Amino acid sequence: MHPIVAALKHHKTAVILVALEIALTCAIVTNALSIIGSHLASMQMPTGIADNALVWARSSGLRDDATAASHGSLVAADLAALRSMPGVKSVVMTNSLPLAHNYSAGGVYRNASDKKPLVSNAITYLGTRGVVATLGIKLSEGRDFLPQDYEEYSAYGDGPPPAVVIITRTLADTLWPGEDPLGKPIFIYREKGKVMTRVVGVTAHLLNPSINKYSGAELNMLFPVTAVDDGMYVLRTDPNARETVLNNLPKVLDGVDDQRIITKSQIYAQTVSDYYHDDRALIWLLLLVIGCLLALTALGVVGLSSFWVQQRTRQIGIRRAIGATRADILRYFQTENFLIVTGGIVLGMVLAFGLNLTLMKFYELPRLPMYYLPIGALALWVLGQLAVLGPALRAAAVPPVVATRSV
Repeated sequence: MHPIVAALKHHKTAVILVALEIALTCAIVTNALSIIGSHLASMQMPTGIADNALVWARSSGLRDDATAASHGSLVAADLAALRSMPGVKSVVMTNSLPLAHNYSAGGVYRNASDKKPLVSNAITYLGTRGVVATLGIKLSEGRDFLPQDYEEYSAYGDGPPPAVVIITRTLADTLWPGEDPLGKPIFIYREKGKVMTRVVGVTAHLLNPSINKYSGAELNMLFPVTAVDDGMYVLRTDPNARETVLNNLPKVLDGVDDQRIITKSQIYAQTVSDYYHDDRALIWLLLLVIGCLLALTALGVVGLSSFWVQQRTRQIGIRRAIGATRADILRYFQTENFLIVTGGIVLGMVLAFGLNLTLMKFYELPRLPMYYLPIGALALWVLGQLAVLGPALRAAAVPPVVATRSV
């Protein structure tokens, strides 16, 4: 080991440059892997509904003079027409769906006397009769809505909410950690003050329409309503009939009211895919950055090792002449590279934490998990050994007779 360290001291500048390159690569790669892991985990979260069996559509009518009663009758006619479509099992109207972006949110209080909401931005889902079964929402506790539970309610009005509500397990644990939420009252703020509703069910999973730092992923509640203003029609279909239903849907709705505009209609699985489009693009970009960094680092190691082999050809020949085997020469260069890479990794881990703190401060990224550090270190150790292998094999192939040649 001492001869290797002594040799490295004679080439301080080259060693430092390669170690810094490895350190930067280690810092960037570990943080990039952490970001990729975070986005992959988000993309794999269950939506909580029947992804592969739903089709939805939004429409805007041109009948500005329609009364509430006539509007309600038009919605009822739309629902009846959609239910009659081949391949459609059930239809409901909702204000939004998981990962569909559009949403309304508000504060949730545990007690009427609370000055501040315990949850500031709980998402409000609204659904007409049969919403739980149609969407495929699974309840971990409690019951589904009963026919008499559905009431007139608008998230943007000033009236009281329906008397019952289904909430997510995440919201339940936030409001009552370690307690049974069933039957407990919660309060939401309306224009006339706080009004109460009571929990009758808890969902195992139900993602928000948008995952963000304000509402998280599953802080939401579902209210049973008789109608939804400017809502979306959601159709539960046979998975094999989704394309056909989607293509025929505008024609069916136009048959009820040809004065409308279908603003958007889509298979829900495509909605989920579209939501994660930017995540996938970021992951591929980061993978490209990681690949380029590792390639440049490998080239740096190969270049330095090749240069040293060329410089030490006579020294290698002398060592071979006095009894060193090819394995000894190969081991020498691999050990030398291992020491340089290890020094770079140690510095890189410090830089990785510093870079992560910066990303946390300015981009609100999560803290770097510790297990990414050994992953990054192992990747660089393997890369270093593979990169030095070619030059090391050339060095091991130097014959002893080289020692007799003049420099």
